[in-house]
Amino acid sequence: LLFMSSLTEQIKNTAFQLGFDPVGIAPAQRPAHWDSYQDWINRGFAGKMAYLGRNLDRREDPDAGLPGAKSLLCVGMNYLPKEGPEETSASPQGHIARYARGEDYHDGMKARLFELLEAIQGLAPEAEGRVYVDTGPILERDFAAQAGLGWFGKHTCLIHKRKGSWFFLGEILLTLDLDFDTPQVDHCGTCTRCLDACPTDAFEAPYILDSRRCISYLTIELKGAIPRSLRTGLQDWVFGCDLCQEVCPWNQKHARATEEEAYQTREGLAKPDLAWLLEMDQATFSSTFKGSPIKRTKRRGLLRNAAVVLGNIGGQSDVPVLIRALKDDEPLVRAHAAWALGCIGGKVARSALQQANECEGDPEIREEIILALGNLPEIGEVALKDHA
Repeated sequence: LLFMSSLTEQIKNTAFQLGFDPVGIAPAQRPAHWDSYQDWINRGFAGKMAYLGRNLDRREDPDAGLPGAKSLLCVGMNYLPKEGPEETSASPQGHIARYARGEDYHDGMKARLFELLEAIQGLAPEAEGRVYVDTGPILERDFAAQAGLGWFGKHTCLIHKRKGSWFFLGEILLTLDLDFDTPQVDHCGTCTRCLDACPTDAFEAPYILDSRRCISYLTIELKGAIPRSLRTGLQDWVFGCDLCQEVCPWNQKHARATEEEAYQTREGLAKPDLAWLLEMDQATFSSTFKGSPIKRTKRRGLLRNAAVVLGNIGGQSDVPVLIRALKDDEPLVRAHAAWALGCIGGKVARSALQQANECEGDPEIREEIILALGNLPEIGEVALKDHA
């Protein structure tokens, strides 16, 4: 027992030295919330993320991922970037979720976890391990909760009492017998700020997220058209969303910015200029977002999002860039640019939509154009939408 405690302590100390915090250990067994997860999948709340319903045998039994697995070392890494000077622009700006403003965490965290695994094998040469960073069939949030890294908030993110929820998760599945940590108690109480803050009503109930309505899902995971009924709910978010975490009292009281340089905000990515995003060609997109989580949306997804946000907050001065987007090679971009022009309105927007309707060959985009034209008031009937 003395050796086991000593080994557990040494492993945790090494994890802390590598920049992980919080750190905890859970038993490698069936996830505590396995039945709830299956119910969530069966109710369709995963949306188009079909991968979440695959490899269920490995998700249920860690031993299927690593024969002889006994412990799961769970770690967190703070990604909250430091607040920089306010980025202002004469034209409308969007918002990017804080986790995506710096480097992609998958590679950096995985490299450190492999370094940690190597150190563990130096302490216990017989140990076998498998590293995960949001990529394998493992219910990492469930195990992290079992390891004491936090409790499930009503917004479904993991909340640590002294750190808040702005942290990534990673795991090492191990064939070692280690001391297990105690799960934290739920401290959300009667608070519903996160639920109340969601503009798309993505929470079916406290602790239950319908991904199909979540802004992060709509702007990142969803590859096709954003449902028309949810587009205004995006507000000004072009990639991800932080609203439910921003209003959380545990973040407001205890969260502190990270010193990790990799997660600091790249220039222009706190509040990017929407016209700049919408004018990006493939080469500019690839170079701008090299090594960034934003590359996950691909160019067409990001420009789709930028068009929707311009439809929400743009005005007459943004009509020209949307008209150019109406001729983009990507059907997805053209469709959402048409919707945005219908939201902004005006003679120029109407004329561009009418011309596009005559030459557009894609029936789905023509439907968007016709709906946009139908939403436009008669000229002079309503004051034109414009931003101050």
